[in-house]
This record gives sequence, C-alpha cells and structure tokens, in this order.
Amino acid sequence: MQVIMSSSLHSLPWSAQNLVSNFNSPLELKQAHAHLIKTNTPLSLIPPSRIASVCALSHLDFSYAHRLLAHFHQRQIVVWNSCLKTLAESDSPFDAILLFRRLREFDVVPDSFTCAFVLKACTALLDDKNGKIIHGVVEKFGFQWNMVLQNMILNFYGLCGEMSTARLVFDKMPQRDVVSWNVMITHLVKSGDFEGAYGFFSRMPERNVRSWTMMISACVHCGKPKEGVQLFLEMEKNGVQVNEVTVVAVLSACADLGALELGMRIHEYSKRSGFGGNVRVLNTLIDMYVKCGCLEEARRVFEEMEKRTIVSWSAMIQGLAIHGHAQEALRVFSMMIEMGVMPNGVTFIGLLHACSHMGLVDEGRRFFSCMTRDYGIIPEIEHYGCMVDLYSRAGLLQEAHEFIMNMPIKPNGVVWGALLGGCKVHKNIELAEEATRHLAQLDPLNDGYYIVLSNIYAEAERWEDASRVRKLMKNRGVKKKPGCSSIMVDGVIHEFVAGDDSHSQANEISDMWEKLLDYMKLRGYKPDTSVVLLDVEEKEKEKFLYGHSEKLALCFGLINTPPGSVIRIMKNLRVCEDCHAAFKLISAIVNREIVVRDRNRFHCFKDGACSCQDFW
Repeated sequence: MQVIMSSSLHSLPWSAQNLVSNFNSPLELKQAHAHLIKTNTPLSLIPPSRIASVCALSHLDFSYAHRLLAHFHQRQIVVWNSCLKTLAESDSPFDAILLFRRLREFDVVPDSFTCAFVLKACTALLDDKNGKIIHGVVEKFGFQWNMVLQNMILNFYGLCGEMSTARLVFDKMPQRDVVSWNVMITHLVKSGDFEGAYGFFSRMPERNVRSWTMMISACVHCGKPKEGVQLFLEMEKNGVQVNEVTVVAVLSACADLGALELGMRIHEYSKRSGFGGNVRVLNTLIDMYVKCGCLEEARRVFEEMEKRTIVSWSAMIQGLAIHGHAQEALRVFSMMIEMGVMPNGVTFIGLLHACSHMGLVDEGRRFFSCMTRDYGIIPEIEHYGCMVDLYSRAGLLQEAHEFIMNMPIKPNGVVWGALLGGCKVHKNIELAEEATRHLAQLDPLNDGYYIVLSNIYAEAERWEDASRVRKLMKNRGVKKKPGCSSIMVDGVIHEFVAGDDSHSQANEISDMWEKLLDYMKLRGYKPDTSVVLLDVEEKEKEKFLYGHSEKLALCFGLINTPPGSVIRIMKNLRVCEDCHAAFKLISAIVNREIVVRDRNRFHCFKDGACSCQDFW
C-alpha cells in the first residue's frame, strides 16, 4: 500500500507533489484536495496529521478536516491525538483544551491518550475546571485501569493544591505503583504536611530511590536533619543505590547537623560513583564542609572545581565570612568579578556578613551601594538586616536606627533584632526598649528578644525591670530555649543541655572540667560571672557558668576522641563571653583545635586564639 501511495505521489508534477505534502494553511489544503479530485488521485496521499495541524484551531476548518479525515482508514482520534500532544507541549497549551472541546462537539470518541494530552495542558495551566472535566471523561469511558493516567490525575490535583481530592482519587485507584505513592508524598511535602508524607512513606509496599530521596529532602526542609540522616542509613541497609539528588539531600542534612564523618564518606562515594563533577553536588559539598567547620576542605573542593557557578562563588564567600576570614572573602569576590561572573543577592549577603563581623563599615557601605548602582540588584530584607547588623556591631546605633527608619520596606524581626543585639553590647537601654516594642509586635513568641532585654536591664542592675520582662514572658506563654550543644563521636551524635548531669559519663565530664579549670586558673582565667544575669551569689553564678552546654560537650569530646584530633561542637544559641575566653585557653592547654558553630558564626579556637575578631 505504501509503495502504491508513493508511486502515485511521484506520478504528480513536482509543484503538485509539494502542494499535497507541504501545505501550510486550510486554503492550500483545499487546493491540494481539489487537485487530487481533478486528477482522480487517492486522497490518502494527503498526510492526515498535517490536515489536523492546519485545521485544528478554526471551527469552520475543523469541520472540513473532520469530514475529510472520515475518508481515511486511520481512526480519527489517533490523528487528532498527535495534534493534541503538540499543542499541549507548546507555549499555548490552552489550544489543546479548545481542540478537545471541538472533538467532543463532533462526537469524536477520545481514548486514554487523548485524556493524557489534554490533562497535561490543564496541569501546565493549573486549570482545575477543565482538569476536572477530563477526570470525568476518564471515569465515563472507563480509563481507570490506565495507571499512567491515574497518576497524572493525582499530580494534577496535587499541583492545584486539592490534596483532599487527590487522597480520594488515590484511595479509589484499583491499583497503584510506586509512582502513585511518590506523587502523593511529593505534594504532601510541598503542602507542608510532613507527618502525612511520612505516613504514606512508611506504608509504601515498595520504595525506589526517588521515594527515599524525597523523604530525606523533606526532613532537611522541615528542620529534621537528624531524621534525614537516619533515613539515609536505613536506605543504605536496604541496598538502594543512591543518585546525585540523594547525595545532595544527604549532604544538606549533614551540613545542618554537623555530621562531618558521614559527609566525608558521602564525598568519597560521590568520587567513586562519578558524581564528582556534578556542580550541584560540589556546591553542596562546599556548604557542608563550611557548616561542619572544615573551611580548608571547602576551599579545596572549590579550587578543584572545573566549572564554578555563582552558587559556588557565593557559598565560598559566605563560608569565609562566617569563619571570620573577611579579607579573603573580599579577595574571592574580586577574583569572581575579574573572571566575569555576575554576583547575585546571595553573594552580597555573604559580603555584608564578612564586613559586619570584621567591623569593615566603609566597605559594607560601598558594597550595599554598588549592589543597585553597578549590578542592578534591588536590596531585600536580608541585605537591610546585614547593614543594621554592621552598624550595630560597630557601635553606630543611632545610624542603625536612622537606617531602619529610612528603609523603603517594612523592617522585620531580624532587622530590629540586630539593633537589639547591638544595644546589648554597647549598653543602650533606650534604643533597646524601642527595638523590643517593635519585636513584641513582629515576633511575640521569640524568647531571645525578651532574654536580651532582660539581660540589658540586669547588666545595668535594674533588677525590677529584668524581673518584669521575665514575668511578661511567662504571662505570654513564651518559654526560654535552653542552651543545647551537640558533638559527633564515632558516628553518634551526643547532645548536652545546659546544667544537665544525666549523661552516662557525667562524672568523668565533671572531673575533666575540674582539671581544665586548674590549668586555666594558672594561666589567669577568672570566671566572667557578668554573663550570668541572675541576682544570686557569686559561687552560684560560677556553677551556672560551668554547666554551659558547650563546656559539657567539650569535656565529653576530650574524653572520647584521640589526642590531637579536632573537636567540633554545634550550639543552638550564641557562645557567651566566658565560654569564648575559656575555649581559647583550653585550645592551648590540650593542644587541640576546637571548632564551635553557634547561632551566628564559627569560632575556630587554636593555640590560645580564636579566628573571630569578636565573639558576638
């Protein structure tokens, strides 16, 4: 048949052949049709898919095409499906929906492919009205057996935010595959329902690498990195082969948790598995090493990258900044500009952090100005917060306050909190009270702001005011977050809470502290009890100081790690002045490097000094 058709086509003059095969409009189609009739040539020489494509979007032309296609042996819906697929994947997917409506008007019976293509268009447009119509067609024509189509419907409802409907569809599905479960988990995670997503995950009859990776990523995004790491270890036990996306997710969990040993193992696995050149993996490795306090390893990954993105440069600049290497951060930025890489907003957040922590006020002002002037980057709330932090740390509190007052966007809790922190260091009660009034409106349940104001009053020996603030906390149901520090030893994370003596090695920890204390006092150490802002006896204040969670974690680390190895501690709050002074001395006494990551930055203690210019 194909040979006959081909020979018939070649029997036509070249101009007629071109017209029959390459018509581009309904008018040219009609001319080709007329020519075939006049020459008594079979209509089957006209490509049916071309008939559909040139006539699909006009009602009158569609009617003509419908009649013409009736003369072909091929089922009409097969021809129209090709056109639907093209339209659904085009820049104007609504045309696929219009074509489907015409098909229904002319009683062209759809098949499962028809529904899939039109549903794809509805999904692209998030058109819930027409998507529900297609769902109805699926039910009417009995296409429920088609699992691909059912999974598309699940995904459609999930993207439209109709999770209750998606759950109903899922529950009624005659059969499900791993894709069905993954779709539900994906959209539950996106909707913020972590518990619901984990519930589906735990009930899955089988899981693939996507299932595990999604849940690990969900743990990271929901602030549960420990659970994410545990899931990965379980995934390994189940023999599931990880991919690049899994590696990124696990490295992100390691970064948040400070799980350096696992992060290094994943790094080695990435090299063996051929992921070592993946830019996203490498960028996440830089972030992981930075957050685990291994700046040198982060720098090594960065320098060995064959191709760097703006994410790579920004991560390195931010890492250097939070480790107290401001000048090097500025040098890396200059090198980036010289190589023609355009900075983004994240880059400038890193630069402003570097300037803030090292007191580089003039440089900070210059960077803030050139963001918009030289690079067209509109400052966001994070940039304004960095500038307030810069002024506040430098003691320019009035300038910080004026800066806030002149901001073109409404300041948030972070902005006012930065000013409040500066007021504590530089003992400005009046501005602290104003900052706290705004914070009470913006972030009423944040315990940190109440504590800072209470401490400011206590340092000024305004005990009644300090007591009043703490009573206000109690009345508003705000609870003080206890200091908590963690340290990983032999792959196990050990957590310590301030004043906690319930650890199995509590006695050994206490003995270690007493030994360290004796050595420290020989070197002139005196407990800085001014950081204990309670109206109690001096001895009682010292007891509070010695029970700080990072001191407990440090003693545990000294007991349970080999001599000379680096001790890495993660703390949820800011390191206090006394711990900062003590750790400098201890690093020299035990000849160890001690890395502490607190709420704001890294402190790398070595040979009696800290990498940071200040401890705030």
